[in-house]
This record gives sequence, structure tokens and C-alpha cells, in this order.
Amino acid sequence: MSKTLKAVFKPESSSEVQERFINYLMLDGKKSTARRAFQDTLEIISKKTSNDPEKVFQSAIENVKPRLEVKAKRIGGAVYQIPMEVKPVRAVALAFRWIIGAARGKKGSPISQRLATELIDASNKQGAAIKKKEDTHRMAEANKAFAHFARY
Repeated sequence: MSKTLKAVFKPESSSEVQERFINYLMLDGKKSTARRAFQDTLEIISKKTSNDPEKVFQSAIENVKPRLEVKAKRIGGAVYQIPMEVKPVRAVALAFRWIIGAARGKKGSPISQRLATELIDASNKQGAAIKKKEDTHRMAEANKAFAHFARY
């Protein structure tokens, strides 16, 4: 690697979870753009709140991670929505997707601004990503009568 490339690429400054989040944020293989957007997001969070931006990020992910989801299963010609527990790796992946999807759904400002707003909202248990989690839990709760089909 050349010295100029090492100066731009600083993976030491972010955790493994943050790197995975950057990978989810990346579009068309443009990782440096995604990394810059994430760094800008952390700066905006530190300006808007008095909290540590990494802690806001972690609490947002923890608040958005679902415990239950429904999976469609075909049994005897009928399709049932069966509530299932979410594995930890999938829960984190869903949280990333929901937060980024909610941020991309808003229009009119840069992605770093929208992402910062969504992360702050999620850490305060508000926002579109939290609503998505609650809807998923509500759906699983409504279909718990079909939980006995989970073993088929």
C-alpha cells in the first residue's frame, strides 16, 4: 500500500460492528464514500447530543434489534405466518437494514444528516426503525396461535 492510501484508510478508528454497518451502507462498492458518510454521521451526532456518538450508535442498534419475527410456512395448502425467535446475527443485520432503510426513505438532506437523525431517534426509542421493530413484534404476537407449527 502506498502512504497516501494508508492516510485515507483508517480501520483502527472503528469497531467491527461499525465496519459491518459501513458495509451495509455502501452502494455500488464505494466503501470510501460510505465510510466518509458514517464518519460525518458520528460528527453530527456528537454535535446534536452531549453523548458519545459510539454509545448512541450502540444503543440505537440494541433498541432496534428484534426478538421475534414471522416466517411464512406452507402447511397443507395454507400459508401460515409462524412466529420465530431471531438469531443474534440476523437481529443485528435486520437492525442495520431497518435503520439504513429508514434513513434512505427520508429525502431532502445528505445521507449523513438523515442517518444521524435516525440513529438519535432509535437510541431514544423513536423513529421509523423502532416502528418497524414494533410492527414485527406485533405481527408475531398476533400469530402466536400458529407457533405450534414451528417444529414442522
